Amino acid sequence: MAGHSKFKNIMHRKGAQDKKRAKIFSRLGREISVAVKEGGPDPEKNIRLRSAVGSAKSLNMPKENIERAIKKGEGNDPDSNYEEVRYEGYGPDGVAIIVEALTNNKNRTAAEVRSSFSKYGGNLGETGSVSFGFKRLGSITLNKNDINEEELFDFIVENGSEDYEINEDEYNIYCNQKNLHQLNQKIIEKFGPTNFTGLVWKSENEISISKDKAESLFKLLNILEENEDVQAVSSNFDVSDDVLNTLTV
Repeated sequence: MAGHSKFKNIMHRKGAQDKKRAKIFSRLGREISVAVKEGGPDPEKNIRLRSAVGSAKSLNMPKENIERAIKKGEGNDPDSNYEEVRYEGYGPDGVAIIVEALTNNKNRTAAEVRSSFSKYGGNLGETGSVSFGFKRLGSITLNKNDINEEELFDFIVENGSEDYEINEDEYNIYCNQKNLHQLNQKIIEKFGPTNFTGLVWKSENEISISKDKAESLFKLLNILEENEDVQAVSSNFDVSDDVLNTLTV
């Protein structure tokens, strides 16, 4: 497995859990606020909000945090006027990287993202400079638990998924972005709560990275992931388990 899914696993193993939790809640809070601004505070009428609240609940985000994020989206606080921004560039070994952010200060975020790329041997490009090599897909993840893989596979194929991956803990299902919320609802009804529902950039072709460049690549991906304004980082790297096991990031 390659790209962002594998990177999430690395983060999971190497990150301090409390810090990671706070970052996830902050990310979800912003997504909820933006969803409310875009489509109103009623989850029944606002699909994006319903998905964001569903993801927040599945990750045990406290109820008061969810309510606060909804109120923030309804208010006119200038600090909560988040804009969606995308940055594209190349990391070590020519690895393509897409960074998605929600920010209330585009100049600050752009400067921080550019500086992170420069520091670890990458460079920021124009919008569109790398995304042509990726597909924009809906992504749904759910815990493996006791779900039978064959049963899940048959179900998602019948209901319009395009691809799926498995890692140690989760199934990751990809679908056309227009089918995302419908498919997520069907999966919840059949198999139980999902962990994540959202749009991702999935690379069409992976680039194998060398051992000497892997460390600086993961440092770059880590620092981007940790940026307060960054919602998601997608990439097209592939890395062998042997190289993974030697990393100290």
